[in-house]
Amino acid sequence: GFHLSGTVTEPATATEPEMTYKVAISFDRCKITSVTCGCGNKDIFYCAHVVALSLYRIRKPDQVKLRLPISETLFQMNRDQLQKFVQYLITAHHTEVLPTAQKLADEILSSNSEINQVHGAPDPTAGASIDDENCWHLDEEQVREQVKLFLSQGGYYGSGKQLNSMFAKVREMLRMRDSNGARMLTLITEQFMADPRLSLWRQQGTGITEKCRQLWDELGALWVCVVLNPHCKLEEKSCWLRQLRKWGEMDVCPLEDGNYGNELPNITNALTQSSAHSQDSLARPRRTVFTRAIEGCDLHWQDSHLQRIISSDFYVSPSYQREGESLLFNSQGQPLWLEHVPTACARVDALRSHGYPREALRLTVAIINTLRLQQQRQLEIYKHQKKELLQRGATTITNLEGWVGHPLNPIGCLFLTLTEACRLEEENCLEISDAGDAKPPVYQHVPVATGSQDSGESYLSLALEVALMGMGQQRVMPEGLYAQDKVCRNEEQIIARLQDLELDPVLVQTLRKQCILLLEGGPFSGLGEVIHRESVPMHTFAKYLFSALLPHDADLAYKLALRAMRLPVLETTAPSGDVTHPHHLVSVVPSRYPRWFTLGHLESQQCELASTMLTAAKGDMLRLRTVLEAIQKNIHSSSLIFKLAQDAFKIATPADSNSDTTLLNVALELGLQVMRMTLSTLNWRRREMVRWLVTCATEVGVRALVSILQSWYSLFTPTEATSIVAATVMSHNTILRLSLDYPQREELASCARTLALQCAMKDPQNCALSALTLCEKDHIAFETAYQIVIDAASTGMTYTQLFTIARYMEHRGYPLRAFKLASLAMTHLNLAYNQDTHPAINDVLWACALSHSLGKNELAAIIPLVVKSVHCATVLSDILRRCTMTAPGLAGIPGRRNSGKLMSTDKAPLRQLLDATISAYINTTHSRLTHISPRHYGEFIEFLSKARETFLLAQDGHIQFAQFIDNLKQIYKGKKKLMLLVRERFG
Repeated sequence: GFHLSGTVTEPATATEPEMTYKVAISFDRCKITSVTCGCGNKDIFYCAHVVALSLYRIRKPDQVKLRLPISETLFQMNRDQLQKFVQYLITAHHTEVLPTAQKLADEILSSNSEINQVHGAPDPTAGASIDDENCWHLDEEQVREQVKLFLSQGGYYGSGKQLNSMFAKVREMLRMRDSNGARMLTLITEQFMADPRLSLWRQQGTGITEKCRQLWDELGALWVCVVLNPHCKLEEKSCWLRQLRKWGEMDVCPLEDGNYGNELPNITNALTQSSAHSQDSLARPRRTVFTRAIEGCDLHWQDSHLQRIISSDFYVSPSYQREGESLLFNSQGQPLWLEHVPTACARVDALRSHGYPREALRLTVAIINTLRLQQQRQLEIYKHQKKELLQRGATTITNLEGWVGHPLNPIGCLFLTLTEACRLEEENCLEISDAGDAKPPVYQHVPVATGSQDSGESYLSLALEVALMGMGQQRVMPEGLYAQDKVCRNEEQIIARLQDLELDPVLVQTLRKQCILLLEGGPFSGLGEVIHRESVPMHTFAKYLFSALLPHDADLAYKLALRAMRLPVLETTAPSGDVTHPHHLVSVVPSRYPRWFTLGHLESQQCELASTMLTAAKGDMLRLRTVLEAIQKNIHSSSLIFKLAQDAFKIATPADSNSDTTLLNVALELGLQVMRMTLSTLNWRRREMVRWLVTCATEVGVRALVSILQSWYSLFTPTEATSIVAATVMSHNTILRLSLDYPQREELASCARTLALQCAMKDPQNCALSALTLCEKDHIAFETAYQIVIDAASTGMTYTQLFTIARYMEHRGYPLRAFKLASLAMTHLNLAYNQDTHPAINDVLWACALSHSLGKNELAAIIPLVVKSVHCATVLSDILRRCTMTAPGLAGIPGRRNSGKLMSTDKAPLRQLLDATISAYINTTHSRLTHISPRHYGEFIEFLSKARETFLLAQDGHIQFAQFIDNLKQIYKGKKKLMLLVRERFG
C-alpha cells in the first residue's frame, strides 16, 4: 500500500484525560512522503502519534489490514452501490463534507468545467508514478518558522542551542543520505539571510554578535560539506552553486573573517610551498561565509589516485618504485594526498558527514603521512639554514594559513574522524557540541589498517599526533578581532578534546616524539628556536604539553614550556624577520603589523603557563631559578607579575603545613620586580601591592625586611616607605609574627629610623610626621627629625602639615616646640573676612590657646601673627574672648613665674588684638552692605549686636559704636527698611 491510516490513543495522565487521534501517512518506496495528525502539533519532527503508527506497521505488519487502492474498489461497484456509498459517506461526515460534495456535484454536471477536461480522478491510496520525485516528508513552513523564531531571540533562551541542534539534524540527515539534508539547510540559510539584524549591523559598522557569528560559521562549514558530497548529481551541484552565489552577492552577507581586512588564500590553492603566491594576492575579492562552499563546487572526486586511496586499505606503490622522489607515495609505499591541507580535510569532513566513515579514515591516514613527510623535509632544509637563521634571530613563516582557528577546522576534523574510530561506546554518534555532556568518552587503540607491513600504529596515536602537529604549527596572527578570537577558541576546543585522552605508554611515546620534533623544528614549528615576531603564541598549548609530559619526562616538559614563554610581538627590539623570499619558503607580506586584539588574553595565558611551572617546581631551587628568569625576561605587565607573585606566595604557604622557602623567595623576588616596575608609573593597585610585599617579606623573615628597608628608594616612594612599609614592619603584629629577640628588634628599628630620616629629608611635607613617630624611641633620631621639620617649615610645608606636627609635639609633651611650629604655620595662613567656616579656624584657636597657656610672652609673640593672618571678625572676637577669660601661663612651664592675673584689653598685647577685631567688624559690615538682600536683614542685625559686644570691651567703646551706627545711617540711607531695623535695635 501507499497510504496508512489509523487511530492512536494516548492514555490518560494525572492532569489530561485519555485522547484519541486520527493519523494518516502516505509513503512511497520506503520513505514517508506526507503526514497528517489530529493533534495539530507543529514541529520539524514527526509527532509521537505518527511515529507510533509507523512503528506499529513496521513491527506488526500482519495486524494491519491491506486493502486495494480505493479506485479499484469503486470500479467493482454498480450504479446503485456507488450512489449508496456516496450518500452514506456524506451522512457520516455531513458537517465537514457537505459543502465540498455540493461543489463537486455542480462541477461534474457542468460540461465545460475543469474537472471534466481530465480523464479519471485522483486516488490518495494509490502510489505515485515511477518518474515522480520521492523524498522524506519535511514540513518546510515549520522549518522556516522555527529558524525565524530562534533568530529573533538573538541567542537568548537557549535559541543558539536549538539552532545548533537543527544543524546537527542536517548532519544526521546527510549521514543517512537523506536528500532532505540539503533542502533543510537551504531553508535554514534563507531565514539566516533574511535576519533583519544583518542590515542593521552593516549600517552601524558593528560586528555580528559572538553567538551569531559561530552559527554563521557552522552554516558555511555545512555548505562545504553538502557541495563536497562524493555522490551528488551535477545538476544538484549547479543548483546549489547558483543559490550560494546569489546569497554571497547580497551586501548583507557576512564575511568569512568577520572584518574587512585581508583574507586568506583560496581554498583550491595547492600546497602552501608553491612560491607562486605573489603580491597581487593582496587585491583579493571579498570573501563571504559561502565563498569556501562556492570554491568547493570546483572540486571533484574523479582523481584516480584519490579514488584508490579512499576505496582500499591495501593501496600501496609497487616495491620497485620506492627509490627516488614520488609525489604519490612515501618511502614506505604508503599513499600521499598532496592537496592544500584545509581542503583535503574538508573532503574528510564530507566523507564522514555523508556516511562514509571508512573512506574518511583512509584519506585521513594519507593526509597525515603527507604532513609527516613535509615536517621531515622542512626539518632537513632547516638544518642547512639553522646557523644563518639563529644569527639573524628571526625566521620567515612557511604557513600563510593557520590550521587552528581556520574556517574549515581541519585539525578538529581529522582528530574527530580518528577518535570516532576508537570510541568504546556503541553509539558511534556524530559530535554535537553540548556543554551538558557529562562523562568524557572512553577510547581504545584500534590498529591502523594498512597495506604495508604492520606499522604498529593506532588511529588513537595518529589523532594525538595530528593534533600536536596542527597546534604546534607556526602561523602568523590573523587580522581582525574575530579571526584572532577564533584562534584562541579553536585552540581551547582541541585541548579540551586532548584532555579526554588517557595517556598510556603508546600515547606518551607519540607525545614525546612530537614534542622533540616541535622543539627541533625550524620555521614550521611555533616552538622552534627562532620564530617570527608575529607568530601566534604557544602558551595555552605549551601549558597542556607541560602538564601531560611532566609525570613522564620532566626535563622535556620544562624545556618546552620555557621555550614557549616568549611573546615576541611585545619585544620592541625584535627583528621582524626577513620578508624577502628565501629559496622555497613563502614569507609573510611585508610590513603587515595587524592590531593584536586578543593581546590581553594572550598575556594572561602566558601568565597561566608561568604559574603552572612555578607550582610544579616548588621545592626545586634550580628549576625555580630558570622559571623565574623566564618570567623576568618575557612578561612585561606588572599586574600579571604581581598575580604570579601572589600565586607563588599562596602555593608556598599552605594553611596545613610549613612554608616552602624556595618558592617564597621567588614570590618575594617577583614582588620586588613589580615594585620597581610600578614605582614611577601610576597604578591603582599600588597600595595593595606595597602592603602585599611587606606581608611576603615578613613571611620570608627578618633579613628580607632589613633588605627592603635598606633599599627602599628603589622600591617605594618616601610616603609609602614611611606610612606603609616602616610602620607595618615596626608594628606589634610583625614583631609577634617573627618572634624576634632584642638584637633583631633593635636592628629592624634602627633600619626603620634611618629610612624615616632619609624620607623626611626627601619629602618633608608628606613624611615628617611619620618620621617623628618612627623615631620616638631614639632621642638623637627624634631630634634630627625635628630639625628636618624646622628647616623645611619656612619653604616646603603648608600650614596644615605644620599645625598637625605642632599638635603632635604638644601631645608628646613638647609645648614650646609645638608653639614654635604653630607660629611658623601662622605665617603661611591667610583668612579673609568672610571665611568664618574655614577648616584652619580650629588650628588658630588651638595655637592661641597654647600660647596663652604658655604665658604672656608667647601670647605677645603670636598675636601680631594672628592680626596679620586673620581678617575674619568673628574668629578674632572669639580669640579675644578666650584670652580675657583666664590668666595666662597656666601650663606651668618649670622655672617660670606667672602673676595669675587676668589680662586687660587696654594694654598690649590684647589692645592690638581688640583694635584689629573692631576694624575687622567695620570692614566686614561695609562689605556685607554692598550686596545685601532683604532676607539677610535679620542675620545682619544679629551680626551688629556681636560687633557691639566687642566695641564695648574698649574704654570709649560705646561712643565708638554710636558714631559707627550714625555713619551707617548716613551712608546707607537709601536702604530705608534696613535702617529702620537698625534704629529699632540700636537707637
